[in-house]
Amino acid sequence: MGDFFKTVFGAFAGPIFLFVGIGVMFYSFSLFDIDIRPNLSVVFALSPIWLPFVLFYIVFEQWKYYTQAKFVYDNGRTTLRIKLPQEVLKSPEAMESVLAQIHTPNSPDNLQQTYIDGRHPLISSLEIVSIGGEVRFYANVPTKKVKNSLEAQLYAQYPGIEVVEEKIDYAAEVVWDPKKWDMISFHLTKKGDDVYPIKTYIDYGMDKLPKEELKFEPMAPMLEHLGKAKPSERLWIQILMKPHAKQDFKSGSLKATGTWETKGKAEVDKIMGRDKGIALEETDNRPALTMAERDTIAAIERNTGKYAYEVAIRAMYIAEAGKFDPEMISPMLRSFSQNDIIGRNGIGVRWRTDFDYNFFSDYSGRRKIAMKKRELEEYKKRYYYRSDAKNFADTPKIMSVEELATIFHIPGTSVVTPTLTRVESTRKEAPANLPIG
Repeated sequence: MGDFFKTVFGAFAGPIFLFVGIGVMFYSFSLFDIDIRPNLSVVFALSPIWLPFVLFYIVFEQWKYYTQAKFVYDNGRTTLRIKLPQEVLKSPEAMESVLAQIHTPNSPDNLQQTYIDGRHPLISSLEIVSIGGEVRFYANVPTKKVKNSLEAQLYAQYPGIEVVEEKIDYAAEVVWDPKKWDMISFHLTKKGDDVYPIKTYIDYGMDKLPKEELKFEPMAPMLEHLGKAKPSERLWIQILMKPHAKQDFKSGSLKATGTWETKGKAEVDKIMGRDKGIALEETDNRPALTMAERDTIAAIERNTGKYAYEVAIRAMYIAEAGKFDPEMISPMLRSFSQNDIIGRNGIGVRWRTDFDYNFFSDYSGRRKIAMKKRELEEYKKRYYYRSDAKNFADTPKIMSVEELATIFHIPGTSVVTPTLTRVESTRKEAPANLPIG
């Protein structure tokens, strides 16, 4: 009900404040014996011209929010627990295929689907959590649009895997009460321009399928640290992803924006000097580009040629009151540094539920408590709000399915974290030719 009242209030707040502002202005001028009624008469006489445009810009976003919220509600959400198979003989390319197959932008065919039905790209969430040291893999996805497709693709790519629908979301265990729980939350995104890719499994050579004992697993540091959580601690990592697609009025945006392929091509032209009209001449003795620049260009072109998502990462550390251990935070965040390439891109913290100078910014501590409560609620809703209102440093960045598959994939047996549970035995279907009767 709270979200309903917020929507209703937001729809009517704009016109109400507009007329209240006019009333305050009229009263203020009257105190100085300034008669503005002739001017107001002209303004109101021209209201049939300007008022529709004002009301349109005031109501447009609220109406879009309402229709899209209804579309989200109608689709529903499901939390799936992913139980790891005994053996994983595939590279993260298998997860890349899974993410490409569930890439559903829900592009509307007409204006009715946009502004009445509220069709728009829905958010899916890939999650790695530690509950008292037990490491689990989850996916929280739209029920109608993604759930069945995700299950089918996981079973297709990873024989022996189990995908179980959770009746009660694991996050429901933590009900915000500052007397019972203490927590801190972080927003992580790419540090640089999103067309520059992070270090992916291809850079690690995992696409060449090395032997399991020789395989470098970029997720290993994270999983090992999550397994060290105490019974009183919770470590949650949430990767929120929305299919990247072009925006225009037909899709519900007043401003037309293309996809990142154009931006990637512009960056390549910039590196090669084409944006200045300079044709680089290259000879065997005098190459025009360094090896690093060649690798960067190849990575950009490969990256922007794949399906992509708008991604925001949230990491939370939750502990029972009085048992908060700050030393658990840094290793969790540093585990993302496995994906950094100096001079290209990386993943880093862009916002947190804390202040640099608490004494000045939040002397009473109330603002910090309010932020923690909101972050917990948004985690459960699988919702992301840009909290850095000044610099927007935590704005979601675009990532290809290759980048996402590097961060989140089904790890092989080279990861021996004791608390990372796997399916005890491989299940197989019964032969189709068994005699009956």
